[in-house]
This record gives sequence, C-alpha cells and structure tokens, in this order.
Amino acid sequence: MEQYEPEHLSAAQLAAMRRSLTSGRGALTRRSLIRASGMGALALGGLGTLSACGIPPAKREGDAAAASDDHSAKEKQINFSNWTEYMDVSDDEKHRPTLEAFTKRTGIKVKYTEDINDNVEFFGKIKPQLAAGQDTGRDLIIVTDWLAARIIRLGWAQKLDPVNLPHAFANLSSQFRTPDWDPGRAHSYPWTGIPTVIAYNSKATGGRKVDSVTQLLDDPSLKGRVGFLSEMRDSVGMTLLDMGKDPGTFTDADFDAAIGRIQKGVDKKQIRRFTGNDYTADLDKGDIAACIAWAGDIIQLQSGNPDIKYAIPAAGYITSSDNMLVPAKARHKTNAEKLIDYYYEPPVAAQLAAYINYVCPVDGVREELTKIDKAMAANTLILPDKEMAARSHAFRSLTSKEETAYEEKFAKLIGA
Repeated sequence: MEQYEPEHLSAAQLAAMRRSLTSGRGALTRRSLIRASGMGALALGGLGTLSACGIPPAKREGDAAAASDDHSAKEKQINFSNWTEYMDVSDDEKHRPTLEAFTKRTGIKVKYTEDINDNVEFFGKIKPQLAAGQDTGRDLIIVTDWLAARIIRLGWAQKLDPVNLPHAFANLSSQFRTPDWDPGRAHSYPWTGIPTVIAYNSKATGGRKVDSVTQLLDDPSLKGRVGFLSEMRDSVGMTLLDMGKDPGTFTDADFDAAIGRIQKGVDKKQIRRFTGNDYTADLDKGDIAACIAWAGDIIQLQSGNPDIKYAIPAAGYITSSDNMLVPAKARHKTNAEKLIDYYYEPPVAAQLAAYINYVCPVDGVREELTKIDKAMAANTLILPDKEMAARSHAFRSLTSKEETAYEEKFAKLIGA
C-alpha cells in the first residue's frame, strides 16, 4: 500500500503562512467574502508538526473504507463542519432553510457546526484522529483547495460514490471539473470558487480602464499607485498568465521569469506595495489606483463606491476553491454524499449563492437565481458566463521542494 511521508516546513513557508493569516485571505471572515490562505503548506499546528510528533506516515485509508464502516442506512444523520456565515439563514437568523428542506425531504438530520475559522487551525483539530485512523466525528468538511489536496494525498478523504451524486456529476461547472490534485473529482466537490481579478478606482485612473498585468507593471500613469498581493499564487499566477504561461503547467524557468517581471515593477517603483486584504482601504480612497484583487472584496467595495471597477484580463485569471470532503472513517458517508448532491440541484444552489455571494460552481443556476435577485444573477463574479469561465485557471499543486524554493524567492521579492 502506497505511503506518504509528512513534510517539513521551511522558514519561507512558515513566513508565508503567517502573512496570510495576519493580513491575507485568512485574516478575513466568511461574510467579508474572502477565506483562508491559498498556501500549499500547513503552518503552526498543521501538517508540518506530524513528523515532530512521531506520527507515522499516512496510508490510503480513505480510499479503502469498507462499506461496513458506513452507518447511513441505520443512522439518518450527518455531522457537517463548515466556515462561519457560509450557509443561508432566515431573516430572523433562527433557521437554515436549505438544510431544513433537505431534512424534510430525506429524513436525514444535519448537525451543522461552524467550527472552521481558518484551514490551519481546523486541520490541527482533526489531524490526530486522521493520522491515527480514527473517526473525526465529522461526515462532511469544507476546506480550501490546497488543504483538500493534502488530505486526499495523505489518504484521509474517502472516495465518493458517483451513484449517489447524479446532480453533482451533471451540473458541476467545467472550470472546476479537473483539478490536478483530485482527478475526476473522485474525492471532492467544490462548495464555491474565489476569483483573483484586476480592480481599479476609475476616479483615480481618470476614467481609464485597467485590464492587464502588463498595464499594472508598465503604464507610467499608474507609477507608484499599483498594488500586488502578498499571496504568491495570486500575484505570480496572474503574472504567468499575462506572460502567456499556464499556471497549471509552468516550469521553474517560467516561475523565475514571472518573479523577474514583477521585480522590474518593484525596481522602477511602479508597484506601491504588496498587500493582504488591507489594499481595500487604499483602493477605496484612490491611493492605490489599480491592483490585483480578490473578487469578493470588489463586490463589497462596489456597494459603497461606484468608482470601484474590476476587469478580467484577456490572458485569464486565477481561481481557487473551497471543497466538500468526506473524511476517512466517517460514519455516514452515503448520507454526506446525498447532501453534496443536494447542493448541486440548481434551485438549492441558487438559494445558497444568493446568501453567500461567492462564485457558484453549479451550472444551470442563472434562471433560478434571477427569481431571487436579477442583479446578482447578472454578476459574473458570482455566476461567470462561458467566456469568463473559459479564462479561469488554477495554480498547479506544488511539491514540498517547489513550495520551499518558490516561497523563498517570492519572500525576497516582496521584502518579507
């Protein structure tokens, strides 16, 4: 049986995680529409501590879960762990309409717990049980793509049964179908997607549109008023696309070329600074005229400032995702699969999207969402049209060696 060794974290990886958790996506709440770091390694309390604790290499336990371990038929329940404010609630905040409708239809009761505040912290909670081959007490969890990739690779996620996922299989948007870390979505389905785009303050740009990384780095009228993100995957990924490289297949040489391209923007003082989520205040005021940004922030800023605009570069944009997994040894796998499939029914997906305002990964939702909110249904940051979806790219999975080398180079670039 194949085994996977836990990985040690370099100083650069740890520093990158701290940046993310203090000022990056990990610093914000779910309701502010940005979630935890896109980092590919775990920080304090995470995967890197496995070796130090003497926990043995993980085995592919999740793929080999026996049918006898599934108690769904006799126990009509699901234990579901999710992020805060990542589920629809009634106006009086006393009910969760979609969950209650699922229970009414199926008879399966859902114990819903908002106990995920960031990926690293949550993994610290469930890591000991997973490593020991024990039930975590959770049948369904939602984690960001980089952590989902780690859990799957370590054998700590169960392989899903397509028979129980007819809506999910049929309605999953094409842009989320083929992640390199879970071919064929054998172990996971996305809960939502989060795009990285270009944002600008039209008042600060004199009404001029900013729609490419080349413009950010080379337009003299923007000198000293450009922001890049302190998240390596977002800034480097967007630059790779601008250079005609695919973030899903790039080489070491491609990465170095992208770093060099951004470095020129630093040297000639085109880039004002590298930021976490704190770019929003400067963009709102116009101190930053244009920047690489997270789409959720832009939806929020636009509600209070009509000068805030966004653009999807012709070269494409980076999208990450939060994903549903069934942990190894979960008692109610079939019930969890039924819940996953339920959220891929367009009327249900529309109701969820109307509340959380993230990119919906379910095809066929537009008509249903229009019934709820026409403006929201027309917002391509929530429901990408075919053209926008076709420009979406995921940053490929990294080996531990690549992670260390790339983060060291990026840290030097941004002065971290």
